[in-house]
Amino acid sequence: MNTANLQTKDSTFLKVLVNSLSIEKQDEIYLATGVSWNKYLEIIQQFTDSSHYKISYLEGTLQIMSPGRNHEIIKEYMSGLLEAYFQELEIDYYPLGSTTFRNLKSQAGKEPDCCYCLETNKEFPDLAIEIIFSSGGIDILEIYQRLQIKEVWLWQNKQLKIYCLDNNQYTQVTSSQILPDLDIQLLIKYISKSNIRLAIKEFRQELQK
Repeated sequence: MNTANLQTKDSTFLKVLVNSLSIEKQDEIYLATGVSWNKYLEIIQQFTDSSHYKISYLEGTLQIMSPGRNHEIIKEYMSGLLEAYFQELEIDYYPLGSTTFRNLKSQAGKEPDCCYCLETNKEFPDLAIEIIFSSGGIDILEIYQRLQIKEVWLWQNKQLKIYCLDNNQYTQVTSSQILPDLDIQLLIKYISKSNIRLAIKEFRQELQK
């Protein structure tokens, strides 16, 4: 992880950042402190045409991540399997991808790996999913707590941790509260398959039994 105080001109900062991050198997993280809300908004705007970088913000700390190859593969498995589940069970859903969600009052902003609104298209998603291959960085759950996201899934070390918002705090649970009928262990089983097409096909077959 790289850390720096963001005091240089935007063009210099972005040039150094882009040159330091590359598409590798592991995620790369750049962390900057002392970043104002307005500066955060400026940086988001400058990265509008670059979907490769993910930007997070929490009360003066900015994190920019370049997801690695394995990160992107797991993200596609997760979203593909979940959307197959929604379709098989005829659950209306709105895939919002890595949309930037932010709240000035809470001084928090985040771009999930993938996220969904269920039943209706809301301002903020019901479910946000993060794939984690690097330790450290901004507290993900703190950001989502400030954004009031109902449920957050963290995939790390081949394990899926589910956190539900209860009394303004996240509690780790063993099953989803917004998708109570989803067999989490079955989902994990197919995330670990080597062929995404076959994984989704077999997952659908399991759901149809």
